[in-house]
Amino acid sequence: MHSYSTPSPTQPSSDVRALQSKACEASSFVYETRLPTLAESFKLDAKARNLAKKTIEFYDSLLNTFVEWCAAMAVTSVDQLTPETMRLYLVKLSEDGKSDGGIHAVYRTLRAFLNWYEKEFEPAAWRNPLHNVKPPKVGIEPLTPVSIEDVRSMVRTCNGGRFTDFRDKAALLFLLDTGVRAGELLALNIQDVDTNGGALIRESKNRKPRMVFLGQEARRALRAYLKKRTDKNPAVFVADDGERLRAAGLRQILVRRARRAGVAEPSCHSFRRAFARSMHKEGANEETLRRLLGHSDFSQLERYIKLDADDLREIHNRMSPADAV
Repeated sequence: MHSYSTPSPTQPSSDVRALQSKACEASSFVYETRLPTLAESFKLDAKARNLAKKTIEFYDSLLNTFVEWCAAMAVTSVDQLTPETMRLYLVKLSEDGKSDGGIHAVYRTLRAFLNWYEKEFEPAAWRNPLHNVKPPKVGIEPLTPVSIEDVRSMVRTCNGGRFTDFRDKAALLFLLDTGVRAGELLALNIQDVDTNGGALIRESKNRKPRMVFLGQEARRALRAYLKKRTDKNPAVFVADDGERLRAAGLRQILVRRARRAGVAEPSCHSFRRAFARSMHKEGANEETLRRLLGHSDFSQLERYIKLDADDLREIHNRMSPADAV
């Protein structure tokens, strides 16, 4: 006769014990609160969301500086952060000479980080310390564009008939006529350019492709430059050795042409500002400019097209009511 053993009510089976163990672990789960670890987790999340590399590097740099400052203040946990802590840090940045725009960028980064922590862990009885801290004000100062006269002088130096003359002239006019960012110009491939009028920007800052357009002079310069090409590189703009032009090479083009023309050395971005200012003066509305520049909203555009004293004087000279009397 077979005997069967039954589990004792006081001796749970192995499966039951495993479930009980997991339940115990869940009930005793402790949320991560250490700032250095959370900063790394936030960066990992940004990578998983496929944010732009520069955005991740931007977050990483600003957060690391904040975490280091907190450690020096004996603040190592997110639970120790208070509205006063956040205000002290913003004031410290101002006293160190950081610009209003830079301080606002830090505020936005900290806001993104703390909002992420709140959604990620849903910590009980924790209040976001930035909820009671107003963002710092940023004055809307006009961004200085390169003058059209300076670009004209720089283009005049590209008349030697060499390959670099054709390339540099095409690059200068392309920057001015499209308002593209330096990185967008360098990433352009020949297949993305229609020499009859436009170019497709695939690698933009906000990950959204857009079309930009070239006027007659820029198209003519680009066609002349491409006819001089003998390499097989797919890039639109190449260095002397036939490899894709890099940021340092583009910068050298601007420096070399400015020095030869006897004008101030412009930045790549000043061409973008000149494009926006010139188009706006000629009647382009803000939505058109926003789309051509690839801005996600109008906040930055306002600084690009804000009129300075010389602009206001020019407009007044053309429209002075008293002059019509």
